[in-house]
Amino acid sequence: MINIKTNSKLIKPGDTFIAIKGLNRDGHDYIESAIENGASTIICEHGNYSVNTVVVPDTYKFLREYLYTNYYDKIKDLKIIGMTGTNGKTTSCYLLYQAFKKLNKKCGYIGTIGFYIDEKVRDLDNTTPEIQDVYEMLLECSENNCEYVVMEVSSHALALGRVDTLSFDYAIFSNLTDDHLDFHKTFEHYTESKKKLFTMVKNSGASIINVDDPNYEKIVNNNSRNLFFGFNNSEYKILGYEYIDYKTHFNVIINGKEEKFITKLLGKYNIHNMMGVILVLNDLKIDIEKIKEIVSEINYPPGRMDTVKHNKSLIIVDYAHTPDAVLNVISCVREYTKGKIYSIIGCGGNREKTKRPLMAKGATDLSDYVIITNDNPRFEDPKEIIKDMTNGLDNTNYEICEDRVEAIHKGIDMLKDNDVLLILGKGHEDYQIIGDVKHHHDDKECVVEYIDKVM
Repeated sequence: MINIKTNSKLIKPGDTFIAIKGLNRDGHDYIESAIENGASTIICEHGNYSVNTVVVPDTYKFLREYLYTNYYDKIKDLKIIGMTGTNGKTTSCYLLYQAFKKLNKKCGYIGTIGFYIDEKVRDLDNTTPEIQDVYEMLLECSENNCEYVVMEVSSHALALGRVDTLSFDYAIFSNLTDDHLDFHKTFEHYTESKKKLFTMVKNSGASIINVDDPNYEKIVNNNSRNLFFGFNNSEYKILGYEYIDYKTHFNVIINGKEEKFITKLLGKYNIHNMMGVILVLNDLKIDIEKIKEIVSEINYPPGRMDTVKHNKSLIIVDYAHTPDAVLNVISCVREYTKGKIYSIIGCGGNREKTKRPLMAKGATDLSDYVIITNDNPRFEDPKEIIKDMTNGLDNTNYEICEDRVEAIHKGIDMLKDNDVLLILGKGHEDYQIIGDVKHHHDDKECVVEYIDKVM
């Protein structure tokens, strides 16, 4: 598709290799490998090689301009919806992806759980891939006659220019809490990175903003058409909600009239996630009764509130891996649980350390009992990660079990009638990263296998 490559392993005879300086690797170190694989041209910032060599001041800028000049015209008719926020990106985007399918409108999805057209095409390494990969997928969507593409847009992607040159028909903001400060260093830089998405909205498009988040005003771009929603005063005000038969019933002011919606998704935070669907479809002039029907039918994405019944108890696997997400999930489950709540949590290695004690405190504050375990330790000592989580923790309603499989077995064994076990942090992931190696591990698979064994 695109004949210029940034990965030397993907080079085929006659391809052009462009050496990009990334966060952890410098493409210049792989030029000889690219030549060995058949690269006929090298684009770099320094050096002279045995094949045609083009030296430019900034290879990333060159790549960005090259992609736009040669390929943007082929994807410009796609209606692209971008979603950003600390939490809720995957759920919101996957809900929209399902909604367009319900409307028989062909749609692509790019995000944490992979790349989808109709069904899953492939897994992705990053929530928002590198700019060349984004272009490749958008071209694939266009070639497959997609009308819409919904895309999770991470703060890393915005800061590193992975969606530069794109224009969005809609941009959606969910929330903003401390996260990724290992990369951004300051909350201000994190906020500014998120805000960038809302400067990329087409004049004909709109920004959809959650006013319940205390930082929402920092995100707003006054040059955009803004649609505000939330429980607080806003154009699209959520009036209230209740749980009936494991469904959420909520009322919203739409087009100046109170409308009632019912969704399979539980929790106040999932009403926020669903509002992106409602406002996009309403802005596209979809009949409100059809929107209600769609809202009632669409489901959680893989690995979000994924439930397994065990005797008269419930086990829930969820991707929640930030302090705010953990609080949201446990608070939601607390509202309808008659028994005890047990939670299993961990924190990733080589990631921001400041959230570790917040995760442990939040989980132990809201759960009856917590098992603290591993979650992708990478190159860190798991004992040190857990020490960071429990340092200064006054609550005593927890135990430590480094082996995640053993922790899950322990959690299941604790369950009695009407209890809930929350297994948080990995969700759809089917691996555990130790060092730089992915070892197979699937929380739900582990649950089902153990239940089959003990039943």
